[in-house]
Amino acid sequence: MKRFLIALVISTFSVTAQAQKMIIAAASDLKFALDEIHAQYLKTYPNDQVEVIYGSSGRFSQQIENGAPFDLFFSASMDYPKDLQQKGFAATEPKLYALGRIVIWSRRHDASQMTLNDLMERRYRRVAIASPDHAPYGVRAMEALQAAGIWDEIQPKIVIGENIAHAAQLIESGAANIGIIALALALNPQLSRHGGYSLIPEEMHQPLEQAYIITQRAKDNPIAFRFAEFMEQPVATRIMEQYGFVVK
Repeated sequence: MKRFLIALVISTFSVTAQAQKMIIAAASDLKFALDEIHAQYLKTYPNDQVEVIYGSSGRFSQQIENGAPFDLFFSASMDYPKDLQQKGFAATEPKLYALGRIVIWSRRHDASQMTLNDLMERRYRRVAIASPDHAPYGVRAMEALQAAGIWDEIQPKIVIGENIAHAAQLIESGAANIGIIALALALNPQLSRHGGYSLIPEEMHQPLEQAYIITQRAKDNPIAFRFAEFMEQPVATRIMEQYGFVVK
């Protein structure tokens, strides 16, 4: 009996030791695309345990510096991964994985023919964007509004979302009439059933170069490297392109 219990303990410990886990911190514009890629990844590697958390890239970057247990960081900007690498928090070089786009979207209005100057119409009383302080999509929205020459004038109408997914929620809930969100969110089935969107010309803002790093914490975690490699597989590329990303 004693030998059986010892063997059971050893067996349990072995299984626990072999269990492989990873946490991904991902920009919220990736919500729908990465959920699908995650599902495809688990079909190939069913024993891997991968948790994905979505939020703003700037917040995640600060949290990684403060010791947050993230293994892989998919940012909506190249700047944050570069900064983390320079500060010694990255185990790999920042790698570009996609270019994002921004659009004008409304749940209740057809925005398919709209330009940024149309946002100044009186019927649009609240215009949502992500926070320019820590959300790359918010920064690009601000740049586009500045390029259109209406940034100062539109300030009384601006409603700030914590991240780009929150900005979309503000519009969807009616807290804002319209706003500037990620194309990847406008194309998801939940939002694409309503309203419509128009692409904001990419010449009106800096490129949304989205990059990832494996964090220093995950330098010996094979799942982190495996998932990063999976992002370059055709199945992942196809999903990203379905959501409007330009994959390099």
